[in-house]
Order: sequence, then C-alpha cells, then structure tokens
Amino acid sequence: MKRLPLRYLLPVGVIAALGILAAMSHGQAAPSGETAKSAAPDTVTLNDKQLKYVSVAPVAMQSFVAQREAVGYVDFNQDKAVQVFSPWTGRISQILGQVGDDVRRGQVLYIIDSPDLAQAESTLISTAGVLKLTRAAKERAQGMLETQAVAQKDYEQTVSDLQTAEANYRAARASVHIFGRTDAEIDGLIATQRIDSALRIPSPIAGKVTARNAAEGMLAQPGNAPAPITVADITKLWLVANVAESDAALLHLGQTMRAELGALPGHVYEGRIASIGASVDQNTHTLPIRADVQDPEHLLRPQMLATFHIATGTPQQSVAIPEGGLVREGDGTMTVFVTADRHNFKRHPVQIGVRQNGLVQVLGGLSQGEQIATDGALLLSNALALQSR
Repeated sequence: MKRLPLRYLLPVGVIAALGILAAMSHGQAAPSGETAKSAAPDTVTLNDKQLKYVSVAPVAMQSFVAQREAVGYVDFNQDKAVQVFSPWTGRISQILGQVGDDVRRGQVLYIIDSPDLAQAESTLISTAGVLKLTRAAKERAQGMLETQAVAQKDYEQTVSDLQTAEANYRAARASVHIFGRTDAEIDGLIATQRIDSALRIPSPIAGKVTARNAAEGMLAQPGNAPAPITVADITKLWLVANVAESDAALLHLGQTMRAELGALPGHVYEGRIASIGASVDQNTHTLPIRADVQDPEHLLRPQMLATFHIATGTPQQSVAIPEGGLVREGDGTMTVFVTADRHNFKRHPVQIGVRQNGLVQVLGGLSQGEQIATDGALLLSNALALQSR
C-alpha cells in the first residue's frame, strides 16, 4: 500500500509549523521571530513563534490503580425482581399493569375470575344462614326448657347443632380469608349475600412493570410460567462483567468496578464486586462477576452493553504525563521531549505503565518537576526526523 505523505496526516496549523521546522533542519532562517539555533542530536530548537504549537508543563505525581478491563452488561437486580403469579386458578378478566408502568406496593396488577372463590363465598353465605337459624332454635329451646315445655335431651341437641354451625361458619370464613378478603368485606358479603368471584392480584413490591405475558381470558395457574406480570425495583441494578479467566486470581469481593456505556457517553457508574461466579464459561472462558449500582435517574436499561474497569490493586503514586506528551517511535520506543529553557527540546526514552483518565504512568526515565512538551510532542518527533535527514 502506498504510504501517504506526512502532510496528509496532520492539521493545517501543524503542517505550517512543520514547514518552519523543516526549514530549520536545512539551515534556513525561520520566516519570523527569533532565529532558531542549530540543534544537537536528538534535540529540536524552537523560536518564540514556533512555541505556540507546543505546550510545556512540569511533570507531576499522580495516583494510579492496577486494573483490568472487561466487557459486560446491565441487568435487573434479580433479588428485587418478582414474577407476580396468581395464588389461585382462574381466568384473567382484566389487566391493569402495562410494561413500563411505575407501580406501588399493593397496587392491583390484574384481576382473575376464580371459581374457587365463588365456591368459598357460597359456602360462607350458606353457613352464616344455618348459624342464624340454629342460634334462634337454641334460644327458643332454652325458653321452653325453663317452662318444662321441652325435654332436656332436645335442648342439648340444639346446643350441639349450634356448636356445629359455629364451627362450620368459622371454617367458611377462614376459607374466604385465604383469598385475601378482609373482615369488613366478608361482613358485607354476608349482609348482601352477593357473591364476588373477582380476585385482585396486587404487586408485592414497588417498582416498574418489566414484562407482561398475559391477556384477558387467559387461564392463570399458580407457578405456571411465565408469570402474567413481572415487577422489578429499578432503583438498584446489577453490573455484570465477564472477566478473562486469566484474571480470575486477581478478583476479590469489594473491589471497585467502573462502568462506561456507549449508550450514555459521559456517564460513569461505579460499584463494588458483590458476587464472583463459581465457574468459568466453557465457551468464552470468562468468569462472571457482579456489582450493585444505584440509578436514581433511571438512565440505565437492562442489557445495555458496558466496558468495565476493575481495580485489582492498591493505588500507587507515580510520575504521570498527558497522553499528548508521549510519542511511540518507529522502533517501538516510548519517548518524551524534555526542556530546561522552553526552547531546546531533547528526546528522552521512558518506560510506561498503565493509562488512566488521559494520563500515562511513567515507571522510569523521568523525574517529578522536569519540564516536558505535554502537547505537540508528535510535531517535535517529526521535526527531529526531518532534521536528521
């Protein structure tokens, strides 16, 4: 493939500066400003006008954390995601919760028509009627017993009948209680003697409806997946990262995970490792780990892809330089340009470590306080290449 000339790879302003530096490399005077001096090997000398293309700053110390990168996704907090099944069998007569709805705890999500409830209510009304009759019969028998108008055994029979009626009534009332009816509702049912077989299925938690698998007329049965409606608390979500198995020994509970999402540029979410997978995936040879993250603004959506930065060591103070001050030479050497007077820039090899937040960790070859070109180092490297021709 034909290699493009350097002028096609640099901005116009940089090309102009490079032209000035090229003139320097051939011993020509700079177009304006102070005339550049002849440069020593591995040194570029700039005049005042040329310096506007290069930024200079002292080297500072910065805290760096050993970390590993992984890819993963956002997921619901499965500890706070509930599949709302009906505890009883019946046909769905009405659906009140739609996907995306915010619901409070106890809010009705759907209604089913339960034949079991209808039977329990019918039994309750019947036993309530029998109890009323046997209670009146016992009172009459007691009055007749006082006047010797009834035999003792007949009175005792009415007492036994009343006890049976009371037991049946209590059992029938408890059966209706099981369906979620309150005492006030049960008393109203007995008073009106009107059967209401509609069962209202409430949300057990506050959250958002995340799935709906029901339609009116569908038969709902306890535990018959999928649940008609699923509700999840989305104030706290899971960050799930798939870490290379070679990094598994570096992972520990409590380590910090930072997530960056392509769908939400500029947002960084942070959590701590709360769970480490027990086994490695045999296909991808990655280990799943999980962290909890707060999302009060509800910007995250489950299954969003994310890039994770996982801290695997304690912070270390090291010399740091901006990425714009580092140059990779043709032989792979990493270099910076050091200056003492802001005019003469000498190329200096360095050993680097990790890159974090636009900074590069320098492990050797540079000391705190030295002045370097923090922006425009590539320009100096190209000028030095022209100078050596």
